[in-house]
Amino acid sequence: MTFHAVCDLDDVWEGEVTELEVEGHEILIVHQLGGEVIAFQALCPHQDIPLSEGTFEKGVLTCRAHLWQFDSRSGAGINPSDCHLARYPVKVEDNKVLVSVDGIVPVRVGS
Repeated sequence: MTFHAVCDLDDVWEGEVTELEVEGHEILIVHQLGGEVIAFQALCPHQDIPLSEGTFEKGVLTCRAHLWQFDSRSGAGINPSDCHLARYPVKVEDNKVLVSVDGIVPVRVGS
């Protein structure tokens, strides 16, 4: 598994998200309160709207377009519940956030 350095940990504050591109994949870096860093596909599976343009509150990512919601720890759909976000392997080493895109395919659903 190949990991790519995508940003410094200091570039994404706790409780915030940022969108980055890694090897052609749009990635959403989620820095949870408490320090955990998670990476998901950056585009809502519904209509490819950037999730970074929505809200991130109380552990929920909400798309601005149609208010689809996802759990920010697991990527599981909340509304609707039959959808999810692709999750990318991530690790933090020497204050660098590293993400692997190997074998991960973003989820897409019909509109």
